[in-house]
Amino acid sequence: MRIAPLPSETLPTVADVLLSEYSDGDDLDQVLLVRSAEVREKKTGGSFLRLTVGDRSGSLTGMVWDNYDEALELCKPGSPVRVRARFEVNPKYGPQLKLYDLLEAEAGSFDEADLVDGPPRDAATMESDLRELVATVQDPYLQQLLERIIGPAAPTWERYRDAPAAKYFHQAYAHGLLEHSLTVAQAVSASSAIFPGVNRDIAVTGALLHDVGKLQAYGEVDGIIDLTDAGRLQGEIPLGYALVRDQIEQIAGFPPELAAAITHIILSHHGSLEHGSPVVPATREATLVHMMDNLGGRLGSFDRIEKELAPGAQWSSFDRAIGGGAYFGPRSSDEPRRAAA
Repeated sequence: MRIAPLPSETLPTVADVLLSEYSDGDDLDQVLLVRSAEVREKKTGGSFLRLTVGDRSGSLTGMVWDNYDEALELCKPGSPVRVRARFEVNPKYGPQLKLYDLLEAEAGSFDEADLVDGPPRDAATMESDLRELVATVQDPYLQQLLERIIGPAAPTWERYRDAPAAKYFHQAYAHGLLEHSLTVAQAVSASSAIFPGVNRDIAVTGALLHDVGKLQAYGEVDGIIDLTDAGRLQGEIPLGYALVRDQIEQIAGFPPELAAAITHIILSHHGSLEHGSPVVPATREATLVHMMDNLGGRLGSFDRIEKELAPGAQWSSFDRAIGGGAYFGPRSSDEPRRAAA
């Protein structure tokens, strides 16, 4: 469907170029994945369509200001669409697309792997690192607990490996939960050797399981991550607590004080009541996990922002996850932004 007059009737098709490689003023004609399609109200009355499309290097937004019904029908979240547009860097809103045309994506004209975001390390490498870390936990009860939840034969393992860590702000892609949990646990493991009084086995186990409620809280429909009914009705922390509590009760002789230590980490890892934790961290181990979880999520937001940064830009626009703009230092205009492998 034609949205605006084309700058040229012969826009080049450059499907092998990622969004992260475009510069201000470049025209593009390629297949992208629809991340969202939202109808919003104009300040002057009426409504418009805010369309977000992307590939594995990031996503961009474009507007269909009028007569958007056909675009809304074509651009279902999670579906590929051929986009003809101009890459522009708005001084206030940053990189975005000036849409000219939206067309059905022809089968065989794109590689699905180019459209889906993902972690910089492959899942097999991360699983190997996780197995090495789990093997360092010495407490036999915690060994059993980890084996029951994230052991290779555990019914929840495949979901733990494949699940996203969030809907949007950090590691919002397949294997994101594995990436986030592993990096938090590795940081906790290293830090526990520095700070006295920390029980490393408890801290590492809690770090590996702190977000396990996301196995039930998040789902994926047609490639789009969203909260499940359970996630909306109960929340990831209660779901994680219930899952871990259930597994603990199936391990004969599991010490009550050890159970309290692990479940407290899960219940308190958001750090404050206003951020969704029913209790605040009250142990060294819970405090350490919360701090590293917060750090991992914050740095994950920088990765997301960098993928969407305009070529040559040093600052991003305001980002709600970090509470301001992100600074990346001097960059050449042809320097590629970080993209998933």
